[in-house]
Amino acid sequence: MELNSLFLNSWLVKNWKIALAALLVIALANFVRYITKLQRYTKIFEFSKHRKTLLDGEEYVGADFNSKGNKRAPDDTTPNNSYVPALKVDKHVPFNGATVTLPGGPKQFYELANNRRSVRSYSAKRIPPLELIEECIRAASTAPSGAHTEPWTFCVISDPNIKQHIREIIETEEEMNYAQRMHRQWTADLTPLRTNHIKPYLTDAPYLILVFKQIYGYLPNGERKQHYYNEISVAIATGILLCALQAAGLNSLVTTPLNCGLALRKLLARPENEKLLLLLPVGYAADGCVVPDLKRKAL
Repeated sequence: MELNSLFLNSWLVKNWKIALAALLVIALANFVRYITKLQRYTKIFEFSKHRKTLLDGEEYVGADFNSKGNKRAPDDTTPNNSYVPALKVDKHVPFNGATVTLPGGPKQFYELANNRRSVRSYSAKRIPPLELIEECIRAASTAPSGAHTEPWTFCVISDPNIKQHIREIIETEEEMNYAQRMHRQWTADLTPLRTNHIKPYLTDAPYLILVFKQIYGYLPNGERKQHYYNEISVAIATGILLCALQAAGLNSLVTTPLNCGLALRKLLARPENEKLLLLLPVGYAADGCVVPDLKRKAL
């Protein structure tokens, strides 16, 4: 009797309509979540299937575009043997292995590379000759590249007016990056490095090297030439450039000007097939220059 009374007077019995509605809402929410997840996985699967046949248009121009830049028809069945390689089909030549080496081997190279630091304060008194910068870039140009396309352009800027324009463009965007676009964790991680949107090294450094990746090139007949793995190739070349600058006794800093590529490309009148990847101020460290006391991780 008491149990009956307790049951009849319970909240669930008195408010069964509300409880039922709540259960329906929960069930509907779970169903929507399931459908959303299913759609997301379906899109990922479809994207993966698509990637098997159509390569990224930026990294591999020509896979879904023809050599003139026009969209290729889905039913393009051009035989593979009808394509002509961009390079001349020359004979291979003998190679006797590495013949130019450092006296101290990899240990000496490690000491050189380990001495490199990111410098944000440059001397206005010591100006390296342009020929020294050119030799460092020549070393960078020995980097391997996809199908030997050499998809890089190095722009060396020393004109104070152009450097000032570059600084204005970058600082304007960086102020918005730090204030609005960058995640709070990102800006927190940068705090120990004492970086912000003010970039005096862009005008203080005697040289700025802007590194562009060429999305595609051109054949002698004007048709587009595919540049495979252009970003990876340019990154390798820049790594060699950093080592060459260090070997020359110069200091540098690797920067990635976010949201500035288009404006800087137009400022320097670079063609549309070039995209800004990196910017390196280069020179000698200023007197009293300090750098963070960073430690490198073990192997």
